[in-house]
Order: sequence, then structure tokens, then C-alpha cells
Amino acid sequence: MHDVAYKPHEEQHFESTETVRDIVIGLSDGLTVPFALAAGLSGAVANGRLVVLAGLAEIAAGSIAMGLGGYLAARGDAEHYASELRREREEVVSRPQDEAEEIYEIFEQYGVSREEATPVLQALERNPPAYVDFMMRFELGLEKPAENRAHRSALTIAGSYIAGGMVPLLPYMLVDDNAGALRLSVWITLLALAVFGALKGRLVGTGALRSAVQTTLIGGVAAGAAYGLARLLNHGS
Repeated sequence: MHDVAYKPHEEQHFESTETVRDIVIGLSDGLTVPFALAAGLSGAVANGRLVVLAGLAEIAAGSIAMGLGGYLAARGDAEHYASELRREREEVVSRPQDEAEEIYEIFEQYGVSREEATPVLQALERNPPAYVDFMMRFELGLEKPAENRAHRSALTIAGSYIAGGMVPLLPYMLVDDNAGALRLSVWITLLALAVFGALKGRLVGTGALRSAVQTTLIGGVAAGAAYGLARLLNHGS
């Protein structure tokens, strides 16, 4: 018999879910909101330049607002984590028995008896930082936020919003006829949603085709609803 060299199994996991989430938020809103604004204005005014200027203004304002929202959300998550971390560090020292019972309860959820969990508890008690980290993850379900997460989230969402917003607005920059620009904008926006959905599906492992169809349908419905509302308001005025 020949010895077979052992090759360790390497698991591939996607670890940038927060970044993907920020891109999804920025692109989805960027593709739908400027589209609805430009489409609604194209039915109310004949000046394509005015549509483009209004669209650019909306993209600028929307990217700032969305980026600020992402910043505040990420900052809030970081502050919440820091607050819970301080509390957990205090409880490990001041209430060791209660924390030990919580360890047993956590392992009990996985079918591990108190006797089997005791050596693990003792090992954690000898390593307070690991003990606190274990409780943060498995008791509270909190992961330590990445450094500069708030700034990266703001920039990612804002940049994605701008990129998404330019897609439906581009036809109005290239085509003089508003009706023709609107038709082209619809097709380009749907194509962008499909491509974006496929890429997202490949990144997160949910399947490119399924994600493309889902993203196109959801984004198309959202854009159609926003467009319908914009036209309704234009006719009402």
C-alpha cells in the first residue's frame, strides 16, 4: 500500500456579509429612487436637461442621507457592543456563579450535559478574555464590529447609491427624446438589477439565477410603484 498524503480540508466561507449588505442597500435604493424621479419628471416636463439636473441633485442628496444613515447605524452597533462588553466583563468578576449557570444553559441548548460542560467552563474561567468573548458571542449573539466599520459603511452605501443612481439617469443624458429615454432607462435599470442580483447570489452562495430573478422582481416592483406614485402626483398637480 502506498501512503496517501493527507490534504487538510479548507472550507470556503464568505466573510464580507456586512459589506454586501451595504452595497445591496445603496444599489437597490440608487437604482429605484432616481429612476422613479426621472421617469415621473419626464412625463411632466419636456426639458431633458431639467430631468438630468433634478436626478443628479437627488443622487447627491440621497447618497449623503443614505451614507449618514449607514454611519449612524454602524456607530450605534459599535456603541451597543462596547456597552455590553463592559457589562459582561463586570459580571464575570462580580457574579461568577450566575455566569457559570449561563454557560451551562448555553451548552444545554446543544445537548451537552453539565458534567461534559464543566471542563470547558473551567478552561474559560482560567482565561477571562476568552470567557467574556464566549459570552458575547453565544449568550448575547454579538460579534465585535470591525475597526472603522461606521466610516466604511457610510462610504460603501453612499458610493453604491451614486453608482446605482447613475444607471437609470444615463439614458436621459444620451437621448434627447424623453419618451425614448424613459424606455431605455427601464430596460437598463432592469438589466442592472439582474446583473447585480446574479453577482450578489454568487458572492453569498444563494445561486446566481435565483438571486438575479428575485432582485429584478423586487427592484422592478419597487421602481414601478415609485414611478406610478410619481406620475399620479404629477397628474394630480
